[in-house]
Amino acid sequence: MNLKRTVPNILITGTPGVGKSTISRKLAERAKFTWREISKLAEEHNCLDEYDPEYQCSILNEEKLLDIMEGMMIKGGNIVDYHGCDFFPERWFDGVFVIRTNNTTLYDRLSARGYTGKKMENNIQCEIFATLLEEAQSSYKPEIIVELTNDNEEQLHKNIDTIVQWIERWKEENI
Repeated sequence: MNLKRTVPNILITGTPGVGKSTISRKLAERAKFTWREISKLAEEHNCLDEYDPEYQCSILNEEKLLDIMEGMMIKGGNIVDYHGCDFFPERWFDGVFVIRTNNTTLYDRLSARGYTGKKMENNIQCEIFATLLEEAQSSYKPEIIVELTNDNEEQLHKNIDTIVQWIERWKEENI
């Protein structure tokens, strides 16, 4: 039985430090959606494998995480927040928002988080080369992908307004 969602599922993706979690948290409050912060879900459900010392992070067990999330995604009303997107099933999302920021802002945000060395360098390069945008474009239909710039507080509020308007349009077109 294929249930039709009455509210959309949204993916917020982008390089670490672009503002995904801030947008997701504020959007979840405003739209009354459930914020699915993948790093927290992975920790809570033991979906983290060995630690990678070069990148200073644990490796995500994507298959285990997807199994856990499958039931959560059925009804809609989810905001999934993660710095990757190509392993999520296409059927889960009605909108994919790729958050971008300029490199100076990104460098400052990552420095404040204590990023250094290879981890810092890789994330800056990912943003320069639009790696997450390309990943989204190769994983989802172009008509559901929206690129948003998030360099400052004004853009943050504008981005949340843009996504809320997108949700309202989606509801009008799909109910």
